[in-house]
Amino acid sequence: MKALRFDQLGSLDALALAEVPRPEAVSGEVVVRIHAAGVNPSDFKNVLGKFPYTTVPRTPGRDFAGVVVDGPAGLIGQEVWGSGRELGFVRDGSHAEYLALPAAGAARKPTTLSFAEAAASGVPYLTAWEAVERIGVDADTSLVLIGMGAVGTAAYLLATARGADVVVGVRRSVHADELRARGIEAIVLDDTEKFAAQVRDRFPDGAQAVFDTTGFWLPAAITALGTGGHIAVIAAPADGHERVPVLDLYRRGGTLVGVNSARHDTIASAASLNSLGELFESGALPVPTGIVARPLDAAVETYRELAAGANDKFVFTNLSD
Repeated sequence: MKALRFDQLGSLDALALAEVPRPEAVSGEVVVRIHAAGVNPSDFKNVLGKFPYTTVPRTPGRDFAGVVVDGPAGLIGQEVWGSGRELGFVRDGSHAEYLALPAAGAARKPTTLSFAEAAASGVPYLTAWEAVERIGVDADTSLVLIGMGAVGTAAYLLATARGADVVVGVRRSVHADELRARGIEAIVLDDTEKFAAQVRDRFPDGAQAVFDTTGFWLPAAITALGTGGHIAVIAAPADGHERVPVLDLYRRGGTLVGVNSARHDTIASAASLNSLGELFESGALPVPTGIVARPLDAAVETYRELAAGANDKFVFTNLSD
């Protein structure tokens, strides 16, 4: 089969398409014919050596959607989707024509999503799902969501589906205007010293929850937090450190939550995807949009674009057609 491969860490120059043996299902596993595979920032960062546990040679790729072609008889022919910390790191991932993984790690694909839409939803929705679950977002929650990338967008949709009162913070006024035109309440974040006042103009008692998807607003978020509130973070400054007002945090009885989807293996991820699948099928979550489809032949170029700062949601499609 055709697969994207890298045999050393530290440079995207190590990436290349190759012909490798198609995997076979061992006991407890399935082989999935990949119809679509999502591409995430963690994929190119993996090749660059940002994850110390990665072993090589390796096929990258965490997210996938396809059809089971080998494994337990009752699963053959089932349309599935999945993700997980092993894929692309310590076992071969989804940027290939076929993928082997634990049978319990392949969740039933929602009927309302195409293969490409399902593959695009893995890491972003799993990350957002963990965040809103752990900070307790519900119909009574006042939430400030900082950033509207793939994870931020998923978090907004999940939070509003739960009935939360959500305000989105973005850095550029043009972006805020675009969000408002779509009926999304937005504020422009241009000064950390003003952030708490901006939040309290909307939520006088402070926000019950803040989800910072950017990694740059944690100290300000603490000052904007209401009593007993929660803050979720998924990113950090380049050096990994931030100075925070701990006194403000504990006086408010606040909780700081670190969210990392790479903690969860394929089996744990499948459990969350089953819950997300129900929301997609019920219509509570809309079908994902803005997907940029690419053939696997364009994989190396796509990785380079992401590493250079592209914000598109790329998906490799028709990998095994």
